This record gives sequence, C-alpha cells and structure tokens, in this order.
Amino acid sequence: MDSATLRLGIDLGGTKIEAAILDARGAIVWRKRIAAPRNDYTATLSAIRTLVLNARNDISAAERCSIGIGIPGSQSPIDGCVRNANSTWLNGRSLKEDLQSLLDQSIELANDANCLAISECTDGAARNAQSVFAVILGTGVGGAHVMHGQLVVGANGIAGEWGHIPLPWMTREEFNHPPCWCGRSGCIETFLSGPALVREFNASGAEPVGSAQEILRLAERDHAAAVALVDRFHDRLARALAMAINIMDPEVIVMGGGLSNIASIYTEIPKRWDKWIFSDVPAVTRIVPALHGDASGVRGAAWL
Repeated sequence: MDSATLRLGIDLGGTKIEAAILDARGAIVWRKRIAAPRNDYTATLSAIRTLVLNARNDISAAERCSIGIGIPGSQSPIDGCVRNANSTWLNGRSLKEDLQSLLDQSIELANDANCLAISECTDGAARNAQSVFAVILGTGVGGAHVMHGQLVVGANGIAGEWGHIPLPWMTREEFNHPPCWCGRSGCIETFLSGPALVREFNASGAEPVGSAQEILRLAERDHAAAVALVDRFHDRLARALAMAINIMDPEVIVMGGGLSNIASIYTEIPKRWDKWIFSDVPAVTRIVPALHGDASGVRGAAWL
C-alpha cells in the first residue's frame, strides 16, 4: 500500500479518542478507539502519540501519512493555543506544536464540527448541497457552516459555534438553568449535550443514571421522568435549530455526535420547528444523520 496516499485522522472527543486511516478513495483501512484521558493534558498527548504509533506499526510505512486532528475547540488566531474547548484542560495549550514535536511530523488541527462538515460534504449526507449546517451533539455541542462547498471559518475563527449562545425563546424555568463551564448562563450546550441531559434527569428526583443512553432506554420503557425529558429535548432542539435556520437558512442540517443517534430527532424536530422559523411557508431544510455515523468526525480529520 502506497503510504503517500494514506491519511490519518484523529478525533479527540470528551470521552473517546478515535483514529482512522483513509486510502485515496476515502475508504477506512485502519481504525482504533480508546478512552480519552480526563483533566490531564500530558496524558492526552501520550494517548494520541500511542494511537499514531499503533497506526505506524500496523500499516506499512504509515509514518508518512498526513495527520489531521479534530478537537472540541479551536486555535486562537493570536497565539495558536487551544480555546473554547469543553475539554478544558486543553485550553491555553499549544496542542499543535506539542504534538508536532512529539510525533516529529507536521499536522493539521481543526474544530471537530468542522471535521464533521468536511466529511459529510465531501462524500456524505450533505454531498452536493449548497448550504450546510453540521451539528455535533455529544459531550459538548458544536456546529459548522459550509457554503458552496467551502467551510465558513469566519473573521474570528468561530463560525458555527452555536453551542455557546443562549437557548432561544426560553421558558421561565429555563432561565434558572445551571451556568455553563464557559462562565456564561443559558448556553445551548447546557441544555442539549449528553452531560446536560444526565444532570437534568438526576435533578428530577428519579433514580440517578450515568449516561444519556440510559435515559433513552428508560424513555422507551415509558419511564415518566425520562419521557418528559426527551420531550423537552425535542422542543429545545427544535428551537435551537430554528434559530440556526433563521440565520443561515441551510439546505441541509447534518447531525453528528452520540445524541445524533436518537432516531426521533429526524421525525419530531421538523414537526416542531416551523412555529419558530421566520417564514410564511413550512421549512424545506432537511435534517439528516451523518451518513458516516460516528466515523464522520475522524474521516473529516483525515481529509484535512
């Protein structure tokens, strides 16, 4: 296999780190996932290095692969350090420089939602769409905007960061929501991320759970608190996406991240968002799951 045609992508998430190698056709020829270290920058660097070494050992001459990494944040245009990451131990760190030194190779670094958008617009669910909003719902909430096949980065490098603007059309109860890790209150991420759902469920008085997936399983069994929370999740997501439509008016919204696997999103949200969209006709925007599923982020990182 010609290593010059191989691309190594790494998706650095809040709970897992995934690596994959794509060939020239975009097919995954190697893939591995490990748990992400928490609250430990040095351990995070070490984990990424281990994945790269594993890839080099498993794929002949893969040390010459290009390397792209998707992160839950972005690089500051001032000093290149990571900012705005909900994996807060990355913030203020020279992640790109440190990894390049550790790996003895140049790398590309990008926001994880941008990687999702690149993947799905290249050969995924949004291929050939003229305007796309790519959404990550997982440990955090992120977004990216693509116009005419080009990623919109923005003047400040924060285009699509809808997770840290206030949830629109809040109810009275929602104004009393816990503050976000970013220091502000009312952020969409505090309502729609996986940890947010767990926190809200556990505050309801029901028997505590440890993951959003447990809440979904309880809802399927008609657990009252879980059913009510999933309904609120649908309502809040409909409002948040309606606001995005009012601003960007995308042809397609592509959903990624762990919570994008909630099948009811794709039937419930279009039923609910029209009353919030500033239009006199029903919205024609399509909302679809990422074609490449949970591999889309790592594929987009490889395409960098």
